[in-house]
Amino acid sequence: MYIVAIAWLYVAVLMAVAEATHSTGTLLGGIITFVLYGVLPMALVLYVMGTPARRRAIKARESAELQAAQAALSHPPDAGAEAASNTVAPVGKEA
Repeated sequence: MYIVAIAWLYVAVLMAVAEATHSTGTLLGGIITFVLYGVLPMALVLYVMGTPARRRAIKARESAELQAAQAALSHPPDAGAEAASNTVAPVGKEA
């Protein structure tokens, strides 16, 4: 995917240089040519082509969060082997 983007930007750079160095061309015309023929189309294509990878990353992150939440809920706080200690005295009794 990146080789096509590099080749397209290479052609766009050559078009921009040809525009800027032509006898009736300007530097501004070369910059506009590069942006309109090179940067904007490649940004759009790379964004669209990267959509499946972004979706996979979002699903992986959501499943990891779900697994972490399920793991936290599956272990009660007093799941250890020791008995819980009563730190509060029953009503009417002193410790």
